[in-house]
Amino acid sequence: MASKRKAPSRGAEGADVKELLEKAVKKGKNAAGKAVESTAGAVKDAAGGAAKAVKKATEKVAEVPKAAAKAVLPSSAKDEGAGPSSKTPPLSRLPADLNKLVDPKRVMTLREGEVTGTGPVLYWMSRDQRSADNWALLYAIEQAHKQGSSVAVIFNLVPRFLHAGARHFGFMLRGLRVMEKNLKEKDIPFFIVQGEPVDTIVQFVAKVGTSLLVTDFSPLRIAREWKGGVCSLVNIPVHQVDAHNVVPTWVCSDKQEYGARTIRTKVHRNLPEFLVEYPELPSNPNKWALEPPAPIDWEALLKIVLSNKAVPEIDWAVPGEDAGMEWLLKRFLGKGIAKYDADRNDPTIPTGVSGMSPYLHYGNVAAQRAALEARKYRKSHPKAVDAFLEELIVRRELSDNYCYYQPNYDNLQGAFPWARESLQKHAADPREYVYTKEQLEKGQTYDELWNASQHEMVHHGKMHGFMRMYWAKKILEWTPSPEEALAIAIELNDKYEIDGRDPNGYVGCMWAIAGVHDQGWGERPIFGKIRYMNYAGCKRKFKVDKYVAYVNKLMSDLKTKGKSSAAREKKPV
Repeated sequence: MASKRKAPSRGAEGADVKELLEKAVKKGKNAAGKAVESTAGAVKDAAGGAAKAVKKATEKVAEVPKAAAKAVLPSSAKDEGAGPSSKTPPLSRLPADLNKLVDPKRVMTLREGEVTGTGPVLYWMSRDQRSADNWALLYAIEQAHKQGSSVAVIFNLVPRFLHAGARHFGFMLRGLRVMEKNLKEKDIPFFIVQGEPVDTIVQFVAKVGTSLLVTDFSPLRIAREWKGGVCSLVNIPVHQVDAHNVVPTWVCSDKQEYGARTIRTKVHRNLPEFLVEYPELPSNPNKWALEPPAPIDWEALLKIVLSNKAVPEIDWAVPGEDAGMEWLLKRFLGKGIAKYDADRNDPTIPTGVSGMSPYLHYGNVAAQRAALEARKYRKSHPKAVDAFLEELIVRRELSDNYCYYQPNYDNLQGAFPWARESLQKHAADPREYVYTKEQLEKGQTYDELWNASQHEMVHHGKMHGFMRMYWAKKILEWTPSPEEALAIAIELNDKYEIDGRDPNGYVGCMWAIAGVHDQGWGERPIFGKIRYMNYAGCKRKFKVDKYVAYVNKLMSDLKTKGKSSAAREKKPV
């Protein structure tokens, strides 16, 4: 018999965000000016001595930092109101003080060394692909100002990235194209290079005489290997800035957290210091006097990354930071926030979720910006805003925490012992249905609900959060072993989800299949003590037929669009 306990959404755990957020509101806006003393001397050293080999440098990037000292709370700010309902709420960025733009606790030293000379500061952008509200870029500008040099941004386009394809590279490049224009308005040059970072970034650093290399933070293995390799080959300081999380990962916790309930208090304790308004992006503190960037042939780059159309681009979200902010302010907060708490767990209401995942994943919009704008609506929609902020801050930072401190975040060795032992105990249990990866990928199972969720992901580039849980758990039930189930779930998620290859995705698969951030449940065949979900439970939760019909219509519409597009391409000019 299946456990009768209801399978909740992974964001449904009760959390009293209200009190902590009000503290953040009251103590937030002046933090940019008061929380920073002297960034150059206060950058946190968490990596030890300079690396001399790629292996040592990679280990150094992965080194667990010490917990930050207790935060000094910033001064108070006026409480936020209900938020406009028909017009875009105005942003309230602070005037930029170039001497103290960034809280030094956001910064980690990856390679030691003194910043000398007047060579440019180079920001190696990777995870946070935006010009506005970017702590890594602001830190690079701050450092360039202090040493009387200029700043430039460089992006490395790698030939391959996990299971990413045309859908993902296309969205990314189109967003970078928008960002290049925005940087140009601030006289900040943008360079794009192609290849492996140990070649391209290292060569560029030497070519322009870089005095300091700044990069943004990612907890994923591949990003840390890139940074470790670069650190081993350059002879200048390398500083990493957590521009992705509201509370920097190494400040929030110095260990892998068991679950949301253990990290939530730590996140909330740090919100008054870190959930503060951003300063305006200043112009380049000094004119770029070196060779300017060559004009970027964006169409040629797009032609390369879109050559394999096995996983086509999506058309429901316009890439880039400008479109991301418009989606946040007008579509979600302006229209959707009122019903978010009631509708977000119902797969039959596509507009019930925020729709922000692509923009957050590619760093087009900062989670901190989304939080700052959302809290303006707390008086009118307190439950909805608190639910959104729980997902946006606590759950996302829990995922980064897991991937940062758990080296096996994408395999069963990363599960808790109770879960591993339980899964292995039932690994040989007979399965009523067994499907190959190819059958699963094509949505060819007996379960129309599961097939619909797979089709939604393949053709639409996203799957409703509740369905992601059901989807992954059925893969565990239908494959020969938990190891194979996890590998298939991760591959399909990364290949088709527009926000795949992300800590949230890895944690989602690990939660569903390996019980990460969950508890043990009543033991049953195949699942052992892993939480169970079934079709009958979904029927009690929402109207299954309505969801299936929605996906079928979605596929039909996309097929019609595809035919029209193909006809236009064949039509002679």
